[in-house]
Amino acid sequence: MGPADDVDTDLVASEARRHPAIEDFVLWLTVERGRSSNTLAAYGRDLVRYQAHLTRRGVDPLTATDEDVLAFVHVLQGEGLAPSSVTRTLVAVRGLHRFLVADEIRADDPAADIEIPSIPKGLPKALTLDQVTRLIESVGGDDAVSRRDAALLETLYGTGARISEVVGLSISDVDLHDGLVRLMGKGSKERIVPLGRMAAAALERWFDVGGRAELAPDRWARRGDAEAVFLNQRGGRLSRQGAYGVIRDRGAVVGLTDELSPHVLRHSCATHMLDHGADIRTVQELLGHASISTTQIYTKVTSERLVSIYRSAHPRAVGR
Repeated sequence: MGPADDVDTDLVASEARRHPAIEDFVLWLTVERGRSSNTLAAYGRDLVRYQAHLTRRGVDPLTATDEDVLAFVHVLQGEGLAPSSVTRTLVAVRGLHRFLVADEIRADDPAADIEIPSIPKGLPKALTLDQVTRLIESVGGDDAVSRRDAALLETLYGTGARISEVVGLSISDVDLHDGLVRLMGKGSKERIVPLGRMAAAALERWFDVGGRAELAPDRWARRGDAEAVFLNQRGGRLSRQGAYGVIRDRGAVVGLTDELSPHVLRHSCATHMLDHGADIRTVQELLGHASISTTQIYTKVTSERLVSIYRSAHPRAVGR
């Protein structure tokens, strides 16, 4: 029986008796952090694996040293796990030990100096132009909710903004006359970006009679909601979760449930602009990236797409 088999046996044996420290940590993630059930399950599995490793070394989460944690890193790497799996497991381990220190269960953190392997950045997913068109044009109807959803989609794709930036918009941030919008990015960094004709038209329709005013309450529940560009159906500012739900629901109508999220619309905006000849510095400014290296990943996307199209379309490249 090899090392991997030993680990699996230990995992099965310890699944039903997780260390109390791990139980407390998972409970904290549930109650205080509101982590999803999938995240909690993944953390639980990773920490049971960690507990099995410590048990074989005669220690537990309360007595483990940095050498025990480092040995665990070597075990994971020796099993040939994907870098993303190793990283996810070590994030769980470091989270556990930070929790134990913060809760004064341990005085020291044996995982504090353990470096987590970096994961190569994956290529951003982007919708095709046809998919974007089908998505936005699928929002029919002249009711207030339909107007809001169309404006939300057009604004996200038209500006490449983050979802937090869009739901945080106030009416005073939008200049429909000049087609500009003021976004508040990471680190409270402000930037002015163009809206584009279609996004401006969708927002104007949303602000018009029969649109936003239909969702506005008689009395605003919270300060700032009265200035919010996007409202939920209860008359409050649309939240990130609410906007995510809108996008997923609208995507499901055109068969894009698995591919669609607010960030995908941001990726699509950047990719399509570069596809059509935009300068990378311009795209950097539009997206609010602090470093151009973050934006450069999109050039790889467009280059690979160019190669793919060439190989499928050029008569001397077909099948090569």
